[in-house]
Amino acid sequence: MRTSPLIVGLGNPGPEYANTRHNFGFLVIDDIVAVARERKSMRLETLQAEGDYQLYSLTLGGVSCLLAKPMTYMNLSGRAVARICGRHGVGLEDVVVVHDELDLPLGRMKLKRGGGSNGHKGIDSIVEHLSSEEFLRLRLGIGRPEYSSDVSRFVLQSFPQAETEAVVAVCAAAQKGLTLMLRRGQTEATQAINSFRLPLPPAGDATVDTSGTMG
Repeated sequence: MRTSPLIVGLGNPGPEYANTRHNFGFLVIDDIVAVARERKSMRLETLQAEGDYQLYSLTLGGVSCLLAKPMTYMNLSGRAVARICGRHGVGLEDVVVVHDELDLPLGRMKLKRGGGSNGHKGIDSIVEHLSSEEFLRLRLGIGRPEYSSDVSRFVLQSFPQAETEAVVAVCAAAQKGLTLMLRRGQTEATQAINSFRLPLPPAGDATVDTSGTMG
């Protein structure tokens, strides 16, 4: 019998990190949970609210799944993920990790199984504790600072006000993409997620349309 999929959003706990680029994964999980609180059909249940992780069960895309936010700080994320997998019988093939990605610009996403960590300490920790790179990653672009020496500071900075609407649009599109993955499979979801683009604002309008497009 196949286990329930586990969707893990990466970030750091605490209000000082709440809206930082490194917490993009947390933002996606928070958005899904917020929607589920308003929709009884999603059958949201809080399984754990304290300790090494926050864990929820819900129905997404017609599939019963688990949503998690490790509360261990980024570089120990794998410890929480391994514990969840062990306690709930989740197989490696059913783990999806949502995280920020320096090598994609804000507004772009990529769904891919396996591959390197690109220096992401949360991914490194999960690889270490699961003893494999072969889990799915939903990479959310944040772009890179001009100088590589600024990366550590950059990822721990809050998204500036000018990027807020783009972040909202990406979170909504990520939720749609994950729903599509659970409903129709990885191939169709990958095509939709990887082709996502933020709509261009109308001429003379500097605001970003947050409705997004999945294809």
